[in-house]
Amino acid sequence: MTPRSGQGSLQRATTSSVRVRYAETDKMGVVYHSNYLIWFEIGRTDWLRDTGWTYREMEADGIQLPVIEAHCEYKQGARYDDDIEIRTRAKKLSPVRVQFDYEATRRADGALLATGHTVHATIDRDGRPVRMPDRVKDLFA
Repeated sequence: MTPRSGQGSLQRATTSSVRVRYAETDKMGVVYHSNYLIWFEIGRTDWLRDTGWTYREMEADGIQLPVIEAHCEYKQGARYDDDIEIRTRAKKLSPVRVQFDYEATRRADGALLATGHTVHATIDRDGRPVRMPDRVKDLFA
């Protein structure tokens, strides 16, 4: 799960790799739908790490990003042992909310498997909304 960075329009993009494990598939041999949200979390974590501010450091600094909205649109099914690429971009929605956008594609044929997004509140240790620190708010296009 190594992230790779790139610039897409004006947004920072990170690419993460995931190989489908047998346990992630259902009786029909297709990846169970909830796994895409887990893969999106991998993409989000890699995106933050790539910016130089990991989730661990962010939480140590007193900032948390709970998910307040999640959406996934399924296009095609992934199957056991498929090599999946998760592309992640982020944008600031407000001083206290950010959105991450995701695309999951199969590397072998480039097929778009799913798209989605998550919206996160920026809160402090006490659960109160807080503005994103200056050191990172410019990372969100």
